[in-house]
Amino acid sequence: MSLESEKLIGHERKDVIKQVPIWEKWGPFVSERGWGSVREDYSADGDAWNYFTHDHARMRAYRRCEDGLAGISDRFQVLLFAPAFWNGADPILKERLFGLNCYEGNHGEDVKEIYYYLDATPTHSYLKYLYKYPHQEYPYSHLVEENQRRGARDREFELIDTGIFDEDRYFDIFIEYAKAGPDDICIKIEAFNRGKVAAPLHIIPQLWFRNQWSWGPERGPVPEIKEEKDDVLCLVADDRNLESPRYLLFDYHLGERYFYAPLDGNVLFTHNDTNHQVIYDKPNETPFVKDAFHRYVIEGEKEAVNANQTGTKAGIHYFYPSVAAGKSVVVLFRLTDQKMKTPLKNVESIIADRKKEADHFYETIHPKHASKDEKAIQRQALAGMIWNKQIYIYDVGAWLQGDNPKDPPPESHKWIRNFHWRHIVSYRIFSMPDKWEFPWFAAWDLTFHTLAFAIIDIDFAKNQLWTLLFDQFQHPNGAIPAYEWEFSDVNPPVQAWAALKMFEYEKKKFGREDYAFLEKCFHKLLLNFSWWINKVDSLGNNIFEGGFLGMDNIGFSDRSEKMPSGTLVDQADGAGWISLLCLNLMRIALTLAKKNPIYEGLGIKFFQHFIYVTAAMRKGYWRSYDMWNEEDGFFYSYMRYANGKTAEIPIRSLVGMIPFFACDVWDEDELKQFPEFYTAYEWVVEKRGHLANKCIQKVEHDSGTHHVFGLLSEHEIQRFLENIWDPNEFRSDFGLRSLSKYHETHPAKMEGLSLCYEPGEALEKIKGGNSNWRGPIWFPLNYFLIDTLSRLGKVFKDDIKIKVGNEPEVNITQMAESYAERLLNIFKRDAKGNRPVFGDYEKFQKDPHFRDHLLFHEHFHGDNGRGLGASHQNGWTGLIANIIEDIRK
Repeated sequence: MSLESEKLIGHERKDVIKQVPIWEKWGPFVSERGWGSVREDYSADGDAWNYFTHDHARMRAYRRCEDGLAGISDRFQVLLFAPAFWNGADPILKERLFGLNCYEGNHGEDVKEIYYYLDATPTHSYLKYLYKYPHQEYPYSHLVEENQRRGARDREFELIDTGIFDEDRYFDIFIEYAKAGPDDICIKIEAFNRGKVAAPLHIIPQLWFRNQWSWGPERGPVPEIKEEKDDVLCLVADDRNLESPRYLLFDYHLGERYFYAPLDGNVLFTHNDTNHQVIYDKPNETPFVKDAFHRYVIEGEKEAVNANQTGTKAGIHYFYPSVAAGKSVVVLFRLTDQKMKTPLKNVESIIADRKKEADHFYETIHPKHASKDEKAIQRQALAGMIWNKQIYIYDVGAWLQGDNPKDPPPESHKWIRNFHWRHIVSYRIFSMPDKWEFPWFAAWDLTFHTLAFAIIDIDFAKNQLWTLLFDQFQHPNGAIPAYEWEFSDVNPPVQAWAALKMFEYEKKKFGREDYAFLEKCFHKLLLNFSWWINKVDSLGNNIFEGGFLGMDNIGFSDRSEKMPSGTLVDQADGAGWISLLCLNLMRIALTLAKKNPIYEGLGIKFFQHFIYVTAAMRKGYWRSYDMWNEEDGFFYSYMRYANGKTAEIPIRSLVGMIPFFACDVWDEDELKQFPEFYTAYEWVVEKRGHLANKCIQKVEHDSGTHHVFGLLSEHEIQRFLENIWDPNEFRSDFGLRSLSKYHETHPAKMEGLSLCYEPGEALEKIKGGNSNWRGPIWFPLNYFLIDTLSRLGKVFKDDIKIKVGNEPEVNITQMAESYAERLLNIFKRDAKGNRPVFGDYEKFQKDPHFRDHLLFHEHFHGDNGRGLGASHQNGWTGLIANIIEDIRK
């Protein structure tokens, strides 16, 4: 059995807190972008992008968010490794990925590089990354200027559009990591010249300590990297001078680490310290600062590096003046806790062994009926999930006050964002949405990530979900932090749904029922439910305003902003999410009641609350209007004005689709297992029929009765699905659109505002502007749709059939399967051999060095499937791995 197969069934996990060697101790925990992040922002106005820029990044030490290209670090990021490159033409070393900030891009922030997460295993025993590095000078200014010139109706100007990859004038640089042991990492860098002429290349592997010594009143203890003379080149990194990372309840030191490298490199030393002289026009604390290697290699400034051969940052300069066309150069390294005589001798064989184990591991993962191409899609999606792991270091209280009482941040800094969240203290490894675009956790994104991770690492998946509910993250009032730009923003309450999904998945796949996990999540979810009831239902009428709810520009304006005084929005999605939350908590309570009957009472409570929310949405006894529009076959939100008037918000979007997801199915025999609950249930059905008949249906089947809990009757489900299946409304060849195509020719209008179907990039910037919910295809809500259809299909079978135009009828199960196939078709080759995700980029479609390297975008064009937004959002788009597992089993 391989390492990864053992890991899959839980044999390899050990305890990092007790410092028992574990395979996960070292991993790809380094961000792709630290600059422009909230954690590094101490500005007076909260403008993180301009406070710490890309130009600053090579000269300025990070407090909390180190970055690098294909970097790795230990679990608490004391020591880091990442390569740097230079093509002899660029104005700066290529140490990190370049991209535009939210002001520079015509559609918001965007990375402007071509790189791929090719492979990875859950224990990081094997990792593979590809960076495409042009021979010519990187067009930094051209990318900024052209994107600023373009308007909202223009596409983004990408690196491939500059022509820099024409005639294949670039290097394919593969970076591979393979572990010989938990603390013994073999590294291989191979650079292929894909061009027709020879080209120079500089390779500079870098080893450095995260700066933990510069932020207090006095300079703290400093670790050391030095060279040790031997038969091979050896750098020794020693952190024993450092204080153990703050907030840990145990002593954590790496001790001596040995970095072995070929002898033909030139060793460089400096400190991971800010160049105050250049940035602030103040004296430097040390003559050797962070940008020393840039100045040494590119500007020829020999005195920039420490001739005494010691520092907190070290690099080894390898120069290849002429890499022949079509040929490659290889450099091998080893980072280990052991002294070795011949450390590089077996590096390639160890890499080959770990690669074989990775192959074996994924063969145990891939479903039986998946094609070769589908297996490759699933593997790259899951590899990207693993590569997007990152340490998230953030003590909000300390960040607000500042590290140094002698030099505090501006007073206004303390009141811009997150001042209600001083309890958050994080040294956690998180699954990030995208380590360049979104190098911070987002609550609802992360919840979907857990489902993809469950396929390869169920323990990590459950830990990620629990972290959101852990006391150092969940607010004492029960709120779950949204994301670092404003933890108080409201994301959909999907955590209970995910807890159930993982409980059921683990039972089905491994035969285990983790009641302890479900129970501890349930207790914290009760607090979250109370927060929703008390804070987001301002009038106590079971209709929820909600606000942002994760969908940036889906409304006429920013839904995070407060409405004029006295005006409220009854959000169909807010109420729909709460209905779903009630059903999820009801099911969790009854599941726990199998072990402890006391939970039946809570099952009753959430059943009743579901009834009241549904009644409020569906013209209950106190409401004058129904959020369901029978004529349109759709749910709409409503405006409620101070004068008592109301108005339907006429937008056909995911907002009106989410109430459909609030659905669960129980067999009567299941319900009768819980006598107290069943008695209460029967009483509501009989004595509160005017409420219950809107949300409970009994469907007879061969061996009994299904009880369908939901917001729609059988007739209404039929009407609703006619819209969902209509290609002129929501159905695209590539999945479910976020806004109906109807609005392409019939713009939604209200109070002078207008909203149209926008299948590609957003025309209006809200929340940064790089996310568009007005037409594109988004995986998380598509996944919800497929999940709901799959459950209802088992109940209604052929009783509900949908017909659109001259197309054949389909039942609900066929609809679910079709939507799943449409999502998969985004990545698969079509009849012409093209992958829709690549759009009209011929090089991506046809070039053998591009066409099989996939990108998992944030969202996709509503009409042609082209990838949009963040290009490495393996997070929730990683759900394609679940879809492949479900439809090819």
